[in-house]
This record gives sequence, C-alpha cells and structure tokens, in this order.
Amino acid sequence: MKQAPSKRRPRASRKGTKVGTFRYRFEIAAAVDGPFQAIDGLVDTGSLYTWIPRPTLAALGVKPTERLEFLMANGERVYRDAAEVVIRLDNRFRHSICVFGDGKDLILLGALTLEQFTLAVDPANERLVPMPAIPAASTEGGARTIK
Repeated sequence: MKQAPSKRRPRASRKGTKVGTFRYRFEIAAAVDGPFQAIDGLVDTGSLYTWIPRPTLAALGVKPTERLEFLMANGERVYRDAAEVVIRLDNRFRHSICVFGDGKDLILLGALTLEQFTLAVDPANERLVPMPAIPAASTEGGARTIK
C-alpha cells in the first residue's frame, strides 16, 4: 500500500541548537511504499551519515546490515549498526545509509543524504537549497572550467 506524500511543509527550528545549525523535517521508511515516519533531525554536514534512533528504525522494520566504527567529536570510538533506508525529503525519495542511534546519539540528517538529494546547506537562512549536480568525470579528457 503506497502512502500519500506528506502535505506538511518541512520546518526549520532553532530550538536547542547552536548558531549555524538547524532542524529539518524529513521522513524515513524501510521501503518506498512505506509506512513513513516523520523525523525532525539536526542538519549536520559534519556527519557523513544520517542517524536515527534504533527504536524508530526497529518499529519500521529496518534491520541492520553492517556494523561501522565512528570517531566521535569527544575522541571516543564507538560502533553502531547501519542499514539502507528510504528517505523522503520535500516529496522526493532516495535510498541512503542510516546509522542506528543509541540513547545519547543525536538525530542527524547527514552530508551523504543531502548530496543524494543535491541539496546544500544555507546556515544563515536555516534552509536547504538546491545545488547543481557536478559530473565526476568527462569522457573528453582534461580539466575544464565550469562557468
């Protein structure tokens, strides 16, 4: 059963965040046909992956497929489970790697997910903005200047 797209606009919120960071609403699911769970996550380009609490992922039926090592900001090394999930952001869908967050981990919308949606962060205006997709290579050879 396919779930209808959310009519609710994503919202940015500064409550409880540092200057230059903001929260953004997105949705996650185990599969494209849902069900989807709305999440308010901290936009964090310093985190490669998106982090979601383990109970939320488990309730959606997401099962870990690998275990990854992370070096936290305080220097601590931790291990967390990860899996691929479906993320719906502004009514667009992408598969992205998601880390199973534990009790004290923040809910994060990470850099990889943002790049998959070709979005950049505008911290001054607390919003996500479209960015042009840049090809990784050219068949013509040599470096070229992008205008």
